[in-house]
Amino acid sequence: MDGKVIVVTGALGALGRVVVDEALALGARIASVDHAPTQAPATVDLFELGGIDLTDAAQAGRAINAAASHFGRLDALINIAGGFAFETVADGDPKTWQRMYALNVVTALNASRAAIPHLASSGAGRIVNIGAMGALQAGPGMGAYAASKAGVHRLTEALAAELKGKITVNAVLPSIIDTAANRASMPNADFAKWVTPKELADVILFLASDAASAVTGALLPVNGRV
Repeated sequence: MDGKVIVVTGALGALGRVVVDEALALGARIASVDHAPTQAPATVDLFELGGIDLTDAAQAGRAINAAASHFGRLDALINIAGGFAFETVADGDPKTWQRMYALNVVTALNASRAAIPHLASSGAGRIVNIGAMGALQAGPGMGAYAASKAGVHRLTEALAAELKGKITVNAVLPSIIDTAANRASMPNADFAKWVTPKELADVILFLASDAASAVTGALLPVNGRV
């Protein structure tokens, strides 16, 4: 990872922060993109872009191009930006399906489309998406979320096929990530079985590294001890 230039979307979230910290520790340079505002000054290794709505293709394009301009190139894009909703199909709001699609699929689509020209010039371009084990078979209350993450899986496969030989495109499929929000929503769960952000970050960064040059189109389960 030493010297790699990586864009991380959703970089200020629970998983995003860990991925950024781990990548920096491995010698990467990071462009951090998030919907949340930031006023952090740019450094040699970290360039934060806050207030970015990645559901807007124009904003996504400006953010990705700004990152490439700041560092002079891009080597990897890690699409972490997304959202979660739990509601049944019968009692839920149809707008939730639209919101999940926008947050999980459209953000990854817009960021990827903007990054492809830069990544293709890298010679070792990588895209890593965040899918979900729950999208392989949806449980009750998981319809909208699972459908959107299944869309991420298909986006990953389509991009991998279209960019074969130019950019590798893979997705990790976590089960439940051990975050403060998930612990609060499931206080009686066995947290020891969940995937820690550090464990997931290690797999993500492997897929973004030179070591994963022969891996593309993979939907890689990272289900911890569930």
